[in-house]
Amino acid sequence: MFLRSPAYLVMRSRIDSHQHYWRLARGDYAWLRPQDPAVAPLCRDFLPEGLQGLLATHDIGSTILVQATDTEAETEFLLDLAGDEDSVAGVVGWVDLQRPEAAETLLRWSQHPKFKGVRPMLQDLPVDWIERAPCAPVVQALQRLGLRFDALVRPEHLGPLRRFLQRHPELPVVIDHAGKPKLARGWQDPWVDTWREHMAALSAHRGVVCKFSGLLTEAGPRALGSVARGLEAVRPVWDQLLRWFGPGRLAWGSDWPVLTLASDHAGWIDICEVLIGELTPGEQTEVWGGTARAFYGLGAVA
Repeated sequence: MFLRSPAYLVMRSRIDSHQHYWRLARGDYAWLRPQDPAVAPLCRDFLPEGLQGLLATHDIGSTILVQATDTEAETEFLLDLAGDEDSVAGVVGWVDLQRPEAAETLLRWSQHPKFKGVRPMLQDLPVDWIERAPCAPVVQALQRLGLRFDALVRPEHLGPLRRFLQRHPELPVVIDHAGKPKLARGWQDPWVDTWREHMAALSAHRGVVCKFSGLLTEAGPRALGSVARGLEAVRPVWDQLLRWFGPGRLAWGSDWPVLTLASDHAGWIDICEVLIGELTPGEQTEVWGGTARAFYGLGAVA
């Protein structure tokens, strides 16, 4: 009988906890402006056929598809797409958490087997929005329906997020992109103390996990061009996250195609294989897929 090695088992368990698809002709991606050089390379369609080869190359069996704009219509689009795409294991959509009627929308979407939660685009909202604006019955509906909350935040949003969680301690929350540390500004910048203080405190909530994703686009040009440069930029973040959350509450993600602003898919994989490869085989399995599987309720590996 052929015995699979631990390394093979680690690779086969991979889940990309954070990726996007969009079709520009839908017309509601306000942030995708061709005249903006920062995002111009993303101003085209990104759909499953563009990612499938990359998933196969790197033994990624499934993904979590995350919203990219603040409309319910986009979530409907993503759910329709996921229904036809086997590699999508879950969808994180968007509702207006300020509207009581959103609870009914969540109930309807919860009937779709791949709908897993919501993500308000907090990074684009006032810093205190999360602690003052969401309608309590809608947050309660998230909890009642077993849905999750993706927190797209920058360091300045982390304090308000903590206060939100103090009022809703049972809500499962994942911090996207490690809280978007402002790596391009360096480790002497004021963001550092804010990020460290609040990320450490958030990690004390057992229902909070963290995505190791989106960091090369925060690191700036100095992280580009080689695995060594990328490692130098993101290792300090990795070391802190590992200390705070441990492998069982860290989930690897690509943030494709936003990733392509800083690196190709393989480059980010290479960096992560070095860092995650320093863990035990069991711990690697958690980061590469186990954490995402447990958090989003994806079930066992086939």
